[in-house]
Amino acid sequence: MEVSHAARAPPRGASPLRGGRAPHGVDGHWTRWGRGWGRGQRPRMRPAGPASLCSADRGARSGVGLARSCGSCSCRRGAPWDSGRLAGSHPLSTQSEPHGSHITRRNREAKQKRLREKQAALEAGIARKSKSPAESSKAWTPKEIVLYEIPTEPGEKKDVSQPLPPAYSPRYVEAAWYSWWVREGFFKPEYQTQLPHATGETFSMCIPPPNVTGSLHIGHALTVAIQDALVRWHRMRGDQVLWVPGSDHAGIATQAVVEKQLWKDRRVRRHELSREEFLREVWKWKDEKGGEICEQLRALGASLDWDRECFTMDPGSSAAVTEAFVRLHKAGLLYRNRQLVNWSCALRSAISDIEVESRPLPGRTELRLPGCPTPVSFGLLVSVAFPVDGEPDAEVVVGTTRPETLPGDVAVAVHPDDSRYTHLHGRQLRHPLTGQLLPLITDSAVQPHVGTGAVKVTPAHSPADAELGARHGLSPLSVIAEDGTMTSLCGDWLQGLHRFVARGKIMSALRERGLFRSLQDHPMVLPICSRSGDVVEYLLKSQWFVRCREMGDRAAQGLVCLPAAVVGPSDSSLPSRRRACREGAGHCQTTEENLKLNDVSHLSDPDVLDTWFSSALFPFSALGWPQETQDLARFYPLSLLETGSDLLLFWVGRMVMLGTQLTGQLPFSKVLLHSMVRDRQGRKMSKSLGNVLDPRDIISGVELQVLQEKLEDGNLDPAELAIAAAAQRKDFPHGIPECGTDALRFTLCSHGALGGDLHLSVSEVLSSRHFCNKIWNALRFILNALGEKFVPQPAEELSPSSPVDAWILSCLARTARECERGFLTQELSLVTHALHHFWLHNLCDVYLEAVKPVLLHSPRPPGPPQVLFSCADVGLRLLAPLMPFLAEELWQRLPPRPGAPPAPSISVAPYPSARSLEHWHQPQLEQHFSRVQEAVQALRALRATYQLTKARPRVLLQSSEPGEQGLFEAFLEPLGTLGYCGAVGLLPPGAAAPSGWAQAPLSDTIQVYMELQGLVDPQTHLPLLAARRHKLQKQLDGLRARTPSEGEAETQRQQRLSSLQLELSKLDKAASHLRQLMDASPSPREP
Repeated sequence: MEVSHAARAPPRGASPLRGGRAPHGVDGHWTRWGRGWGRGQRPRMRPAGPASLCSADRGARSGVGLARSCGSCSCRRGAPWDSGRLAGSHPLSTQSEPHGSHITRRNREAKQKRLREKQAALEAGIARKSKSPAESSKAWTPKEIVLYEIPTEPGEKKDVSQPLPPAYSPRYVEAAWYSWWVREGFFKPEYQTQLPHATGETFSMCIPPPNVTGSLHIGHALTVAIQDALVRWHRMRGDQVLWVPGSDHAGIATQAVVEKQLWKDRRVRRHELSREEFLREVWKWKDEKGGEICEQLRALGASLDWDRECFTMDPGSSAAVTEAFVRLHKAGLLYRNRQLVNWSCALRSAISDIEVESRPLPGRTELRLPGCPTPVSFGLLVSVAFPVDGEPDAEVVVGTTRPETLPGDVAVAVHPDDSRYTHLHGRQLRHPLTGQLLPLITDSAVQPHVGTGAVKVTPAHSPADAELGARHGLSPLSVIAEDGTMTSLCGDWLQGLHRFVARGKIMSALRERGLFRSLQDHPMVLPICSRSGDVVEYLLKSQWFVRCREMGDRAAQGLVCLPAAVVGPSDSSLPSRRRACREGAGHCQTTEENLKLNDVSHLSDPDVLDTWFSSALFPFSALGWPQETQDLARFYPLSLLETGSDLLLFWVGRMVMLGTQLTGQLPFSKVLLHSMVRDRQGRKMSKSLGNVLDPRDIISGVELQVLQEKLEDGNLDPAELAIAAAAQRKDFPHGIPECGTDALRFTLCSHGALGGDLHLSVSEVLSSRHFCNKIWNALRFILNALGEKFVPQPAEELSPSSPVDAWILSCLARTARECERGFLTQELSLVTHALHHFWLHNLCDVYLEAVKPVLLHSPRPPGPPQVLFSCADVGLRLLAPLMPFLAEELWQRLPPRPGAPPAPSISVAPYPSARSLEHWHQPQLEQHFSRVQEAVQALRALRATYQLTKARPRVLLQSSEPGEQGLFEAFLEPLGTLGYCGAVGLLPPGAAAPSGWAQAPLSDTIQVYMELQGLVDPQTHLPLLAARRHKLQKQLDGLRARTPSEGEAETQRQQRLSSLQLELSKLDKAASHLRQLMDASPSPREP
């Protein structure tokens, strides 16, 4: 559906609750915000389709546009699905009942029921197994999109003079703010020194530089959300904050995707291009993808200092790499040696350990590999006989999963204590293919109980065999080349063949020679190159290596990782060496300048440094090292490093070692590790699985069709594409609803750095969007209650005029204290929980409802508006680090406090401290009010039991303890309001219970009585109670008879049983009471 609000908005000051007018963009009809329709009839809503006119193409002047995804134009296709009610009229008529008007309990229950149904439908829609979207019903109902359409140049401040739209819309809220923040310099540490509340302290972080190989995924969004929340809190606190943005050239990863793109677009291989031509293609890719990453960071609201942005291959970073290389070489820590490396034959490059995926195979498994014409079988153990020289009938049978490496065998090894081979110690064996003599050696590393207890030794193609061969002085034979073909050492019959084609030929030769013994399934772990999908080959290469043991031992001292539970004992150990270089695109001295070591000129090495080498320098190279810059002096070492636990060794360990070695200081003393993001089925995010989510798709919403198109535009091969597309159709049959940046950030931070895995579902983010809407509606109510002439009091002068005012201010002070504690300990889940509880349960559910009738008093008391303002002002500032867009949009509309000039933005406004609000905190008052809330729940339960809808019965409270009476006396008016009752009074201790009133115990000493005489017709209600009782009894019987399902906690089952039994007891008591009233007035009075 599509509608547009493309004419004048209500004049400034016209409240959406007071009839401000806005012309309708369809057929010239007018609407009155919050009060139905003016002239003309309600316009008919059109279904969206190719023929629909997109409202973005109309001349919008009002600044508030409301549109529906038209399904045919790119400006709307991003957010077709969302939760909420689909109105059958102008979208501005979909706002909730205006605050201050009477909302009946029936309406509230209906609204809550719809919300529960939508949430259930959402969960069902995501989990439902469906072959196509058309076969399932819609999981979400589309909701109007409100657009900010006031002409605003990039960098100009957003116009907030117009009234708030009636419902929260992320696109309206998030428009225009970010470019203004950047232009004003709010994110620069130089600006923060000018703040009135500046502390003089510094806080510095660097973003883990994302690879330029593609766009950010939801795992990156978790990093950004946590880091930005911490950064914004420190900035509002008054610290001088620097958060450095950057990106990583990701040598091998970039090379892999560029090669795929070249082949896909031009059918060109890398080796058909010169080095310079290929590097030009890499830089072209970087320029395209690097810009996309920056746009994603801006969409996430990341408050980075963009003037300090760096790239790991820009001139400054390259100079840092050269300097680090020279220093490490002079210190004897960087050396060149011929050793085994992980080699990708498809990429013709060495790859790092993190780029090797260990894939377990249960047995025989066929895989299609790049460059191999036919599928290859793995998970098979081949048994081969090695004849004993000089004994025609004697042989040693060896098992191998890699028969293609047989030409490279130089020995056979057995355990020295294996009695089966004791008589063969020192003997010679005949190679089954060449007939050459091989020694039978003994080594305690051989496991006699595995297979035949004899292993072939191939030092040139196995890390374990390389160590064994070195111990025995065996010379390695390299029989597999860089391109994966067999070398000349294998003989003419194998030379030039693909290694896995040669495997089959070798098997046939063994059979012909009568030396093949068996072939059987064998579980194994296969190393796969994560960049190319090829099986990793181990090749001997001359490479640069870094000695890490000494640096690691020294660097590990003083480093603190949080949470400690994530870091196991093995994580504290670092490897003794790391390969520092590889071939491909990366750092390399290719200019006429030669690298000078010890005053001797050396020619440039064709190898390049591993991308991890340059990223390990990032914490200080981004600040100008090796130059002595002001940034390096002010902000190094960094205050904190926040990253994923999977990078602890691969990146964090390298940074710690090189930072300590090259600068003499730890680059950071504290590491905050966050959870690994997985999908709702617990799977790791992977493009080939189709579960990698672009944060912008959750922020703006996206149709399934667009998700599928993104897959097709990627670099997946046809088989991977089919799997990924099927997974998307299953997980997102209706696309992804528009949730907004603030909701996504809040959800991610609610998990925080808890360790383990984070199973994220879209429904969870959508729930946070509903929370945003609650805050939005609360501010609409507060702004309407304040009026245009409201002048706030200074916070220190605000004194609550009623106990309920004092209660909400105490809750606010407690929330500030909990938020401060959460930020200080970097436990953001504490912050999100405290804010959610305050806004939803304290402010919206209780205080706003309690204060509505008070605001209708004439004259209006001055206290509640001042309290409402403080709740909004302080509450939004507490929320700002987590929901920066929503907080800014609403805070800008609050009237400024008199006195000092207000902060230009909430992003640089003072963060409320626990100390400044301590005078509001009254824990005992909160404890007392919790008893009042218990009474409210009891009254609502009585109303539900007797099905009172419109009636407002009188209520009495009675306590056997005289002191408890006073506890309720101060809250009688809010008790009646929140309990939907009439007059509330106190019954003296010992007084007789009123006749005909329902009774409910609140505790052992307190009873609640509710008037029923004349309000309830027993003859009508008794059958209804009986029907409800029959339904609950059926549920109880079924639960008792049902066998607990696997994984169902017995405690949960018992809780459900107890709940049903309690409800049945209440119904029985109510029925008994109604029967006693049968002789009462036959006609209940209507309210």
